[in-house]
Amino acid sequence: MPELPDIAVYLDSLERRILGARLERVRLLNPFLLRTAVPPIAAAEGKKVLALRRIGKRIVLVLEEDLFLVIHLMIAGRLQWESKRKGLAVLEFDAGNLTLTEAGTKRRASLHLVQGEQALAAMDPGGIDVFTAAFESFKSQLQSGNHTVKRALTDPHLFSGIGNAYSDEILHRAKMSPFAMTSHLSDADVGRLHEATKETLNLWTERLRRQTGEGFPEKVTAFRDEMAVHGRYRKPCPVCGAPVQRIVYAENETNYCARCQTGGKILADRALSRLLKASWPRNIDELE
Repeated sequence: MPELPDIAVYLDSLERRILGARLERVRLLNPFLLRTAVPPIAAAEGKKVLALRRIGKRIVLVLEEDLFLVIHLMIAGRLQWESKRKGLAVLEFDAGNLTLTEAGTKRRASLHLVQGEQALAAMDPGGIDVFTAAFESFKSQLQSGNHTVKRALTDPHLFSGIGNAYSDEILHRAKMSPFAMTSHLSDADVGRLHEATKETLNLWTERLRRQTGEGFPEKVTAFRDEMAVHGRYRKPCPVCGAPVQRIVYAENETNYCARCQTGGKILADRALSRLLKASWPRNIDELE
């Protein structure tokens, strides 16, 4: 799923192309993409783009007459500029065409058209912006419930724009176990996590901006070669060289370095550790 750095670069690219442009037509190629009926989608046609915003992992096109077109790409949705690919919808501007595509057969991406700031605010999960949040605000959100730090970071009601991929990178930078409980963190731990969160998201936003340049984002993915641990199972940690570990659950996995983050302890993967039982490795040294 595109997260804060990816959305930020999408917004940069869109601003260069459609800010001030007129949305001439909305072509819905899959009717299930549109999740609102009032106002009708035709109401967006003919309106100029006055601004672009981010709400969590959503892209918002601010249109004339207090209208807001909200795009949520979910896991497999992507945006293409002047593409010939068939997608779920095409937004035709006087400056060019924006196509919304989605890989796979599951249709999770969504398009909403709402009117008024109040209606737009109702779509905001409420997570805080880590770049503007002071330490106390970050701490309050993090410890508002007793969860694993991984779950807290990826909760859109707590923090804005962080998902599975960048939470792995944040926790590696903070040298913190994904299973650490938020209620057990000291102020020093919270401070280290706060700084790691800002540094990681800023690092990747700037890196993706450099890679994109004046073009349009083409390879928006949660798996990048430059990442420290996410998607790098069994590959060497760039800090200590130990093989990166993983915990698989549902459709996601968490990647971490046992030596850097868990004191050498291999965290139990529910399925594999049950299967292997006594043969399940307990620490990183058993793998080397």
